[in-house]
Amino acid sequence: MNSLIKLRHIISKVRPFCRLSSTTNNIYEPDYLHLLKSKVPLYDTINIQMRGHDYAILENYQKLVHNMAKNMDIDVEDAWAVPAQDMQITTYKENSEVINSQYSLKTYERSVQITDVSSLKLPILLRALEASTPMGVSIAVVNHEDYHEEVRYIPDKELLELKQELDEMGGPRKVR
Repeated sequence: MNSLIKLRHIISKVRPFCRLSSTTNNIYEPDYLHLLKSKVPLYDTINIQMRGHDYAILENYQKLVHNMAKNMDIDVEDAWAVPAQDMQITTYKENSEVINSQYSLKTYERSVQITDVSSLKLPILLRALEASTPMGVSIAVVNHEDYHEEVRYIPDKELLELKQELDEMGGPRKVR
């Protein structure tokens, strides 16, 4: 009989932690788990893309953006460089097709990826980025898409040529 009283006493202490929560509607989760969720809305994964023509300035600015986000306790998931784009710019003399000058211009791009940003911190970060942007650098803040991941890799031309040769020969051999 004494052991039955002890068992009831233990059950009465355990029961408050296992009761059905009105917010979670799950008998296997304790009530305090919903308190860990943020009351302020969070943004998902966001990319801060920076473009410019001066490599050194862009590299330093990416470092500044990265440090600024870390100092604001924003989770920096990743940071990467996108291969440079080469452009040929040609100017012509007035009212003619005679070339006046030609320029080779490289455009560099850097990205910083942040996750789970509070809707209170993001406007402050964006305002700080806007105020600290150097001349010649443009910033775009976009939601992360799958193609952002693909752009950062340089395709292997030899591998692409070998795949094309294989397709011309009838494709890969199927084993039965």
